[in-house]
Amino acid sequence: MKNIRIIAISVVLMNFIHCRAQTYPLNTDYENIPSYSYIKDLNNELNSYIGIYKAIYQGNETTLYITKVEHILKERTTKTYYMDAIVVRYTVKNSSGTVLQDTQNNLNNKFYSIRTFPQENIVALYYPGTNCGVGYGTVYLSKINPNQIKWIYRPEGRIFVNKDEECPGNPDTKVYLPVTEDLIFTKQ
Repeated sequence: MKNIRIIAISVVLMNFIHCRAQTYPLNTDYENIPSYSYIKDLNNELNSYIGIYKAIYQGNETTLYITKVEHILKERTTKTYYMDAIVVRYTVKNSSGTVLQDTQNNLNNKFYSIRTFPQENIVALYYPGTNCGVGYGTVYLSKINPNQIKWIYRPEGRIFVNKDEECPGNPDTKVYLPVTEDLIFTKQ
């Protein structure tokens, strides 16, 4: 009986050791790794983007609050895994200082990195959009120097015929982020 317990405990421990997540470099395609693996920023590629950045576009001031989060759980339809990412929250104010949009305390309305292009010094981020996903798309940030990043925002289209039926709650479906390319943000 004692031997059976020892064998059972040994089997459980061996399974635990073998099931530990494997670590892969940041740009590894999640489709090519086992479930519950960890895509880690081994070379600290994301660190240079961390900070607070501001830019003015069409009279509105946009402030980006960029942080790095490690070991985020990502659940896709095909796989669950962990990854390191930069997370961006933001505020947009008009020329008189009125806040048009502020996502600093909104856990659902932030964007996060999905891929880096180290040779070009670019990071791609997924933006889920504003209310009801309006404006969802991809943002590209490229590091120009230690104090500046270049912004490219490519929203996807989403149109509502009847906003009350298709977008309950907050009816504001305006995209306040700068929809442009080559906008320069300066670190504060």
